[in-house]
Amino acid sequence: MDDFLVRALIGGLVVAVVAAPFGVFIVWRRLAYFGDTLAHSALLGVALGLLLQINMNVAVVAVCLTVAVLLFLFQRQRQLADDTLLGILAHSTLSLGLVFLSLFETVRVDLMAYLFGDILVVSRGDIGWIVIAGSVSLLTLIKLWKPLLLITINEDMARIDGVHVDLVKLAFVCLLAILVAVMMKIVGLVLVTALFIIPAAAARRVSQTPEMMAMVAALIGAVSVVAGLAGSYRWDTPAGPSIVLAAAALFALFYALPLTRHDGSV
Repeated sequence: MDDFLVRALIGGLVVAVVAAPFGVFIVWRRLAYFGDTLAHSALLGVALGLLLQINMNVAVVAVCLTVAVLLFLFQRQRQLADDTLLGILAHSTLSLGLVFLSLFETVRVDLMAYLFGDILVVSRGDIGWIVIAGSVSLLTLIKLWKPLLLITINEDMARIDGVHVDLVKLAFVCLLAILVAVMMKIVGLVLVTALFIIPAAAARRVSQTPEMMAMVAALIGAVSVVAGLAGSYRWDTPAGPSIVLAAAALFALFYALPLTRHDGSV
């Protein structure tokens, strides 16, 4: 196997496994649009990285974290609906990033790579970044697992049980922001949310517990990465979209099978 395929496979598998448990809560808590907003803001991070001449990964993470905190704070107001607020921030940050990038006349920016990913050019340094950020995010989520479950079931009861609801929710969105920044290199900004949602939604079909749903989602994500890369190599199609299409095919397969429904709800 070519070296670039090995690197792509390793990076994709790490992202798929880490994204799976996050996808569980995104599906349960209906945060898909939240993930989209963070993904759109990542392009602003790319532009600021070029403008300030700093490490691109650091710039993207910083912008995503800033937007995540702003979203958390803004969602506590009651003047605008959450979906309206998310839409405003998503399109504003994306447009601002595009405007900034247009100002760099001497810098050639491959927008297609940022929008749809370019996993085949993942370097060893990128893999190291993905492994470190993914591991920290996953270990932290494991510690937050029980409080997040309580919040998902009933936020008021979680407060009564002594859970610091606001702190846990803020920590989760910050972890999600870091993971979005990492995943951008794999599947691109447009398709980031798909890798969170589709494996988790498919796993919900056959899972009876939250933990089982996370493990099945990780397996589906891993199979999607392998199948997507194989299809991309065989038919010379874009790798990121191929991975998402493989996940979508598995989702359709899971829901087409005559299985006893376990909705995975809590």
